[in-house]
Amino acid sequence: MLNRFQGWRERGWAVVDASTYAETWQRYGGSVATHPMVVERLAKLADIPVRYLAWVQADEIKAAIPTWGRDLALSKDVLKRRGKKGLFDLGNAEIILPAAADAQAPLRHRGRYLSALNEGRFTGIRLQTEQLAMARTPEELSKKFRYNQRRELRLLEEAGGVVRPVSEFSSFDLAAIYCDLFQRRWGFPATGAERMAEVIELLREWLIGSVIFLNDAPIAIQLVYRVETPQWISVEYINGGVDPETREFSPGSVLSFLNTQSAWEHARAQDKPLRFSFGRADREYKDRWCNSVPVFTV
Repeated sequence: MLNRFQGWRERGWAVVDASTYAETWQRYGGSVATHPMVVERLAKLADIPVRYLAWVQADEIKAAIPTWGRDLALSKDVLKRRGKKGLFDLGNAEIILPAAADAQAPLRHRGRYLSALNEGRFTGIRLQTEQLAMARTPEELSKKFRYNQRRELRLLEEAGGVVRPVSEFSSFDLAAIYCDLFQRRWGFPATGAERMAEVIELLREWLIGSVIFLNDAPIAIQLVYRVETPQWISVEYINGGVDPETREFSPGSVLSFLNTQSAWEHARAQDKPLRFSFGRADREYKDRWCNSVPVFTV
């Protein structure tokens, strides 16, 4: 029975190796959660093998997908079913699967938060009710809003605040800072707290952003990952932590301003579009920074 369903799902698709998937991703583009090394490393951490499939037409690979059984790889549902819920946290990441613009590959594996960029590339995807929050360009933020962010940064620095890049810290230290500030901000442990240092180390080369300190103590951090494709740059803001006792300085807002601005500067220097996802459009603060965009599901 299971094999029959697998045969139906994979009809027209061919099994390929990890390097073929990686080549396809490099050619057609993708997002943080579909990056070949992100998939490979996190799947290895979860000890769940990835089955890579390619859609071939006229001897040319037009699309490729990483799968875990009937789901796309790194699925939260699969982790949960395997007793590994919350092993790692990619938030509600934007899913861009590598495919030619006109591939029309039939997608029958379950997935959520599939980017609108997958339209035309895949068939079988349907609009879901939730949307994703994608960072606005600097020009889309009002002059008053930008002025206020710079003012908050200046007031923070005048009070002794210091902004330090994540590159200055070990993965162990970043995990400790993040888990501590997340717990203080929300009152419960961060998803994946137990293996956080290990996960940050695995994804280290894509980690960007800064940590804000006040009086030598960290007060704000965000986990932000960036991958680059020939066509665009994909950035995923997973989650953050702030010290609630420093709320008067709005350190979380200051950090969002710094992290988004530097990402836009980087993307524009590369002359590429930026897709900076804040995850699900589910919180009021995201409305200040982002536009809500439609996403799809299978």
